[in-house]
Amino acid sequence: MWKELKSRKFLGLDFDRQKPLDNFIVDFYCKALMLAIEVDGDSHDYAYEIDRARQERLKSLGVRFLRFDDTEVKRNISNVLREIEAWVLENS
Repeated sequence: MWKELKSRKFLGLDFDRQKPLDNFIVDFYCKALMLAIEVDGDSHDYAYEIDRARQERLKSLGVRFLRFDDTEVKRNISNVLREIEAWVLENS
């Protein structure tokens, strides 16, 4: 996914990877949109409450979230990118 988001390749937006926000790190972050994109793998299956609390804290700071399953990212990146693009067009 980073290959598609880095260097302003995606809609000209500047994304950071593994971005520290507050006391947390998000997978991908676009400051201009205050958008965090999280890719959830197996480790998240056992940390639902921690993830929920973390997301709520960051939402209280104005960060908006999109979440994708890592399998979806690996198998259908074009669909994931279409979903992100639709979100950007609707929310910017």
